[in-house]
Formats: sequence, structure tokens, C-alpha cells
Amino acid sequence: MDKRIFIPESTTEPLASLLNTLRLERQGDITYRGHDNLPQLSGRVYGGQVLAQAVMAAADTFEDSDDRLIHSQTAAFLRAGDIKNPIDFEVEVISDGRSFSTRLVHALQDNRIIFTARDSFQRRQPGVEHQDEPPNVPGPDEFPSSVDLFSSVDHPAARFMSSTNSLDMRHVEGQLYLRPTKEIDSTTHVWFKTRSPMPTDSSQTLKRAVLAYAADQFMLEPILRNHRLAWSTPKIALATLDHTTWWHRDVDPSNWILAELHSPSAQGGRGLTLAKFFQDGTLVANMAQEGMVRSPEFSE
Repeated sequence: MDKRIFIPESTTEPLASLLNTLRLERQGDITYRGHDNLPQLSGRVYGGQVLAQAVMAAADTFEDSDDRLIHSQTAAFLRAGDIKNPIDFEVEVISDGRSFSTRLVHALQDNRIIFTARDSFQRRQPGVEHQDEPPNVPGPDEFPSSVDLFSSVDHPAARFMSSTNSLDMRHVEGQLYLRPTKEIDSTTHVWFKTRSPMPTDSSQTLKRAVLAYAADQFMLEPILRNHRLAWSTPKIALATLDHTTWWHRDVDPSNWILAELHSPSAQGGRGLTLAKFFQDGTLVANMAQEGMVRSPEFSE
């Protein structure tokens, strides 16, 4: 079947693989299949991939996807996805008003729902304007690159991230990949962008989908930092449970974005993170994510 939303080609990896993953095959009027999953050491589908694919599937139900842009997505992860199997997306048209449209998206593997999302779209319209001011932190050039870190570490996980991760991330308070930081803090800041520029003819819909893909990589980090945990902590168990994004303004993942993340609470093996995303001083998005965070030292 044809694909209504144009996703341009990239010749640069790993961005090319990301864009290919977002090219869903239309199998019916509002049903789609994602044949390619991004590789993951865990063998589970990366949550940010499904968030982004759900954006693309819902947006494809419009004749002009950039006339009505996605402005919010509320999603729940119900089961772990298997990277070896394709993902089917079923879209339900809930409403189409003069200004707003709502779509319900289910992602399925083996006829079982693994993910569901409510996506809301709005026509471009004028209105009241205000925003929070960005935090006063040094720019990305002041901090080490995750790309350089992964390429310099002789470890299978680092080599995997070096070859497959589409992002360049710069942690203001220090990275949590190899070890926890000494300072305890429930707030953290991360600069990030795609390692190679997105194609010049990328739509705003695609760019917003890539932001959803990107952020799931570090949304739980304020919880880890507040408890001196790291991604490499032995026997740590992490998973996204639910995730909400509000896109406020146009964004371009090819250029630096600053995420300010804060965790107001963690309990019962679950933690919550609230995040603001700024680009060139402009608030482009807010996100909220609750995730499972379990570590043996906190299990008793």
C-alpha cells in the first residue's frame, strides 16, 4: 500500500535506520505495519520508537499532516515488545472538529495490544502566548559528548550504543551511563540533537515524532540521580509505564535542544519525571513520564 506521509531518505547511519523505522506500511485505510524495529540489547522494543511511530500513524489519517499538527500524546505501555516481530498499528478516528482532531492508536504484536495512545491534533491558529524562561546553564560545547564516550569505551554495550544511537547527548550534571554521580539531585539538564542533520525536506510532523523518540532515552535519569543509581547499576530494572507529551511550538532535532528534567516523587518501584524542552530559548515541549525503577538495594 502507499504511504501518504513523505519521509525523506538519509544516507547517514544511524539516522537512516531511525527514519526507516518510522516508514510504516499502510495495510488498510487506517491500519499500518512497522516492519523494522530499532536494535536493542534487551531484545525489547524501545519505547521512544513506538511513541514516534504512533505519531506517524495517527498523522497519516489527514490529507495534509502539517495542516493539523500533533500537539499532545498520552500513551501507556502495556506489554514489552519483541524486536524480532513487526508491530501493527490500528488507528481509530475519534473526532474531527474545526480546530482539533483526536485519534486513538493501538500498537499490537501477535494480536495483543502492547501500547495505546491518544493523539490530539490542532490546526495552526493564532492565540495567547507566554512561556517559561529557559534555565541558565552553559551551552552544549562545555560538556562531553555521549558519542565520544561510547566510541572510547571497550565494552559491548558501549560499542552497541556507538553504532546504533541516533543522538548526541551532553549531560550538564554528568552522565549516568558508567557510574552514578556523587551529587544527589532530583533535577538534571541534558543537551541533545541528532548526530547527523535530518534531511532538509523533513516535515514538522516527522520532527515532532523524532523528539518523542529521543526523549524516552533519558526521562528517568532524574530518578536515578536522586538515588545514586546509574544505567549500569547491577540488576537494575527500568521500564516506561506511561508517557505524555505536549508540543507547543515547532522544533528541529537537528539543532541543540535543552531538556530540564525534574523528578518530584518516587515510591513503590515507580518514579515520575516532569520535563521542559527548550530550543534557542523557546519552550517547544513539555513531557511527563512515570517509569518502573527497581534496584536490589531498595527492594527490602
